[in-house]
Amino acid sequence: MDTILIIIAGFVMLLGIFGSFLPVLPGPLTSWLGLLVLHFTDAIPIDKTFLIITFVIAIFIWILDYIIPAIGTKRFGGSKYGMIGTTIGLIVGLIAPIPGGIIIGPFIGALIGELINKNDTKTATRAAFGSFIGFLTSTFIKFVVAIIYLGLFIGILWDYREVLF
Repeated sequence: MDTILIIIAGFVMLLGIFGSFLPVLPGPLTSWLGLLVLHFTDAIPIDKTFLIITFVIAIFIWILDYIIPAIGTKRFGGSKYGMIGTTIGLIVGLIAPIPGGIIIGPFIGALIGELINKNDTKTATRAAFGSFIGFLTSTFIKFVVAIIYLGLFIGILWDYREVLF
């Protein structure tokens, strides 16, 4: 049973890394679920304090994920349309078979969102840039936390490798 739980936890950890880029999946929270699943194995004792601290960090990053793009958009004169356009552009950029779609999509989406909001091209470009920078910053932070959680996961497995294998 422990092996199955470890495999599930590893899968959830990897899903958390993908969730750092996908707007529908909270990356660090998903990675934290992998640590929680690992906690339920009999072979690996994980301290509850460790789980609580990592959970609080994951919740904090999840909240920041909504605040950072808004700050970037507002700082560069953007609107809610720019933020919505960024999200739609990201989804299209992920699905569309274009090189660099995950980078180009959010910027183009923000630009279109700002143009729909009746901004002139200069203002729309500036706001799209701000929205894009906010998106990149938020995504980078989520990715780093998900990678750290994966590192903790691998470290825990490494410490208990004699028991597991």
